[in-house]
Amino acid sequence: MRRLADLYDALDSTTSTNAKVDALVAYFHETPAEDAAWGLFFLTGRRLKRLVPPKALRDWVRELTGTPEWLFDEAYAQVGDLAEMIALLLDQAETPPQPEELPLSRWLEERLLPLAGLSTAEQRERVTGWWHVLPRRELFLFNKMLTGELRVGVSDTLVVRALAQRAGLPPAAVSHRLMGTWAPSRAFFEQLLAPDVSDGDRSRPYPFYLASPLEQPVEQLGERGDWLVEWKWDGIRGQLIRRQGGVYLWSRGEELITERFPEIAEAAASLPDGTVLDGEVLAYADAQPLPFSLLQRRIGRQKLTAKVLAEAPAAFMVYDLLEQDGQDVRSVPLRERRARLEALLRDRPLFPVSPSVDASSWEGLAQVRHESRARNVEGFMIKRLESTYQHGRKRGDWWKWKIDPFTVDAILLYAHPGHGRRASLYTDYTFAVWNGEELLPIAKAYSGLTDEEIGRLDRWIRAHTREKFGPVRSVEPLQVFELHFEGIAASPRHKSGIALRFPRIARWRVDKAPQDADSLDRLKELLHVPA
Repeated sequence: MRRLADLYDALDSTTSTNAKVDALVAYFHETPAEDAAWGLFFLTGRRLKRLVPPKALRDWVRELTGTPEWLFDEAYAQVGDLAEMIALLLDQAETPPQPEELPLSRWLEERLLPLAGLSTAEQRERVTGWWHVLPRRELFLFNKMLTGELRVGVSDTLVVRALAQRAGLPPAAVSHRLMGTWAPSRAFFEQLLAPDVSDGDRSRPYPFYLASPLEQPVEQLGERGDWLVEWKWDGIRGQLIRRQGGVYLWSRGEELITERFPEIAEAAASLPDGTVLDGEVLAYADAQPLPFSLLQRRIGRQKLTAKVLAEAPAAFMVYDLLEQDGQDVRSVPLRERRARLEALLRDRPLFPVSPSVDASSWEGLAQVRHESRARNVEGFMIKRLESTYQHGRKRGDWWKWKIDPFTVDAILLYAHPGHGRRASLYTDYTFAVWNGEELLPIAKAYSGLTDEEIGRLDRWIRAHTREKFGPVRSVEPLQVFELHFEGIAASPRHKSGIALRFPRIARWRVDKAPQDADSLDRLKELLHVPA
């Protein structure tokens, strides 16, 4: 636990990429494999399920420290993070913490994880006992693990770089081994660093190659004939794997979704063994994509009935061939991978190959791009025909030229504290539009502002709070923000009757007064615009 706390502090105290990598390399070098595996578990964004209800933790720490509920709520509204709040309160308790050197793996496997099967009284006895033996830094991480909210501010790319340096392996090999489902253990960590780069897990996907946003004029890419242009489909990015008699469908979020799309899995059983396809799960019928909102009906259902399958049929729109006859073909140029793909998938209706857009000039493509919304797509993907299939977001060979987003001017209504190093700042916001004379919430957003703007807005929120609901503050409805979003759909689950897809903050409209914000009627008009 101490080593992980040291690493957490080292990562949180610097913005230097090299310093972060050095700290990670040192951690993986000095930490026993069984503990490093758990550290890696958290570093790659994986989290434990919540083991103890937050309300119970609040009650226990108030009882231990004699803190009145009103005072706890007032302080919590300032701190904004329950794990930090507990650590700060217990640091002031009469019983000083007594350091206990216990390996991280034992803390997790022998103490935390068994809590799930205990009664509330047993949980209280154990948790409060451990609170008294952990110094503040370890106590903070311990509580984050208890609530399933431990997140470490480091990208997967830096973690892979550090592991590759530690093991003396290519980053691509390490990234591939980390894909899919794995359990944190000594055996896993040792296999991860082993010099033999062969991969034994038949279900394991490859790291996804991600396109970069096209920010320069498209003509600067050079000759039109050097590029493959496809529609940017609106679905679930995934890899379809057919290996050793099995079929596996992975989302880009490394979730195994095979059972959610039985028709795709059934059709994939006839693919040649040793095939891996990169593509997009789409709502799809009559050789045409359907709105993403139909696909969401499949995602949110616990049970897939015949009615649901009929209402939201699916297909796997294929972009690329990553493995053929058991051989990794990612280093083969896209031009050849594409030819192989078209030959492989001929006459397979559930696996259409993403068609190329035939406009012969960049000017012609710009005109065709205006058809995107009517086609239920998001713009273009532009790929260099000589490119290999890389991993991560490597600029230069793959670009996404998206259509302009929808926009709405909305009023800040509620603010919630952030997480991690921003736990003491109000960084998560709820926005509203006018519905007659009242304001109706329509979206939550937390990205798009600079650090300077977040700090300035945080000070404004504290000075203009109307009401407090635990950590949430209701503020005076004075600040207008321009939000961007990718789509809009009718939603009976929301009071506004609509749901926005991927809302984010575009800019703080200090030039606009509250009465200049948009209305719900204006948003509902967009329901009739092809999305």
